[in-house]
Amino acid sequence: MVDQWVEVNDRMQHGYRYARIAPVGADFHADFKPDLTPSEMLELGIFGGKYMTDCREEFPDEWFENARLSSRRDPRLNFFKVAASQPLSVWQAKGWIYPDDPRGWFQWYCRYFMGRRIEDEDERQVRRWKAMSRHVAQVRNHCHPSDWYCRPKQRQALLQWAYDSRAL
Repeated sequence: MVDQWVEVNDRMQHGYRYARIAPVGADFHADFKPDLTPSEMLELGIFGGKYMTDCREEFPDEWFENARLSSRRDPRLNFFKVAASQPLSVWQAKGWIYPDDPRGWFQWYCRYFMGRRIEDEDERQVRRWKAMSRHVAQVRNHCHPSDWYCRPKQRQALLQWAYDSRAL
């Protein structure tokens, strides 16, 4: 049953259409238990503030009320004040980008959170998300609890995958 169709027309996608078939923020894959919502991630500061600045119409206004966004990438807007992501071109070269989500994993997560489901792609992205848990183990094994200055790049990368390393 399709609850709502979403039409996407932004700088990276034109005429893309998808259905939101699951309740917002619910009915996630059994193995997918993110610590943070997309709204919380945007408010904390991810991707140097240069993420989703042209696709606000697709997502709830409240996601952007306290988001740390910029017209150009600025690592000081990241929660841990460091750059911790590779350029999109690297992701594309490695084949990590699903055609329906040209911005990558976070775009998939935002759409998944809002209720879009694509069975095979959801399975792939959940596997990728779970693989990031190795970084959780590294932060736990090498840092004192709440020492946010220990491994800031790794912590920022975790944040960009919906893991909240502030609690480690």
